[in-house]
Amino acid sequence: MSRLHHFSLLIVTLALSFQLFCDGKVMMEYIGATGAPVEFDDVPVDANIDFHFILGFTIDADSSGAPQNGNGVFSPYWAATLTPDAVAATKSRHPNVKALASLSGWSLAGKTLSWYNPPDANIWISNAYSSLKSLILTYHLDGIDVDYEKFPANSNSSFAYCIGELITLLKNQSLISVATIAPFYNTVSPYVELYESYVEVIDYVNYQFYTDKVKSPEAYLEAFRNRTEQFDRGKVLPSYEVNGRGIQGDAFFEALRLVEDDGFDVNGAMIFSADASASNGYYYEIKTQEFLLSNSTS
Repeated sequence: MSRLHHFSLLIVTLALSFQLFCDGKVMMEYIGATGAPVEFDDVPVDANIDFHFILGFTIDADSSGAPQNGNGVFSPYWAATLTPDAVAATKSRHPNVKALASLSGWSLAGKTLSWYNPPDANIWISNAYSSLKSLILTYHLDGIDVDYEKFPANSNSSFAYCIGELITLLKNQSLISVATIAPFYNTVSPYVELYESYVEVIDYVNYQFYTDKVKSPEAYLEAFRNRTEQFDRGKVLPSYEVNGRGIQGDAFFEALRLVEDDGFDVNGAMIFSADASASNGYYYEIKTQEFLLSNSTS
């Protein structure tokens, strides 16, 4: 057997072993959105979890938050500590880690960001593809997360077409392996349109349940049921905002148990964000991973 053939078999074996080892559990963690000097190494990562760091944010606007004439050129605005070398190092230490870039977010430089219909959708897609390709290769990224949070009042938005075609192109060119979307209660409509048209290239729905402002586990379960009627139940991840809105404290884990008892497979979760968790020793990251690994689903 040649050394090359032996090495190829080793890589395949390791990949299959890792897939079985992680047992289908996924953890999404936003990081770097506030500008605080957070480090990947600060966040506890369980080796049995398929752990996705979502870098917030890359934005198709200039540094003042003004749209760049609809040209789709993305630039990174996450914390300066989250360098390409830092991404490569944490992925080297943790083979179960992936890194994603989140598109847009809520604001930049105090200015609310909005999806704007580009004059030419295909030019926007081409420019977005080129700029994100450069970002993906530079930062050793595995995917993108779509987090536009404000849309034009008219219903003729090109959002679904532009984003759907962009994800499809990135996947077809093997530049990314993961694509997620992050709707909340006020943006469900454009995301449902995107999801229904491009469901085959969207892997997870990081629905922002904390924006639903539910305070009890029972209300959280009801919100979860409602959202899984709009998006596939197997792709919707329960979510939590540290020191933020919605359900707080250990009531979140009681809500997860209710969701599981109601017949849902709780095989993943999303937390916003690592920046806020530094103040409490990453309690929710640790406990969420423990829950995912101890629950009865597989």
